[in-house]
Amino acid sequence: MTDIERLKEAIKESNKIVIFSGAGLSTNSGIPDFRSADGLYNQETNINIRPEEIISHSFFVNNPDYFFNFYFDKMVYLDAKPNLAHKYFAKLEKEGKVLAVVTQNIDNLHQLAGSKNVIELHGSTERNYCMKCHKFYSLKEVYNEKHMIPHCSCGGIIKPDVVLYEENLDGDAINKALDAISNADMLIVVGTSLTVYPAAGFVRYFRGKNLVLLNKSETYYDKEATIAIHDDIKNVIEELEK
Repeated sequence: MTDIERLKEAIKESNKIVIFSGAGLSTNSGIPDFRSADGLYNQETNINIRPEEIISHSFFVNNPDYFFNFYFDKMVYLDAKPNLAHKYFAKLEKEGKVLAVVTQNIDNLHQLAGSKNVIELHGSTERNYCMKCHKFYSLKEVYNEKHMIPHCSCGGIIKPDVVLYEENLDGDAINKALDAISNADMLIVVGTSLTVYPAAGFVRYFRGKNLVLLNKSETYYDKEATIAIHDDIKNVIEELEK
């Protein structure tokens, strides 16, 4: 039996699946991941500062003009659409097989595909709030082609509701994610190298039957997985749909 056949069988037998997704899931939607050759961390910047530093809390506070220029240029994809994998996982949820989607992504594509119970560990570009009066804005309301600092009607800077370096994950999101993972009978980890903590450590809370890792490259957890497939997720989903 091939890994794909085993995966098909495991999905068929499971009714409490949790999807744990990372940046690799959205590359087929035209959104770069972080660590590959074409990823965000290997992008050139016009101020000779590493991308990891630019998307930190301290840099945002001290250099909001440079932050937003990079953020709108490299991290916001207004026209991105859910790909085959997003739609497949939404379909599994509709069939009553998926408990929750836990995602490290900030692109809102799981929701656009139709997934209802999405736990966003790192926030979302879709939500933005004024740091002064706390009024919320959608992405389309704050995005501008000149990549200028967005300001609220009260004069405050509008910050993306995303977790920057040096910021803590939302406690409520952590609790919901750990609860879902610990109650799952199957955990499908997709498009993440599992190197970013604390999120990567969440896999330790899984007590179910099948741990599945779908990623182009090997991960530290491969040896603990029931099934580990190293391929483009698009190829995997196409095989599952046959």
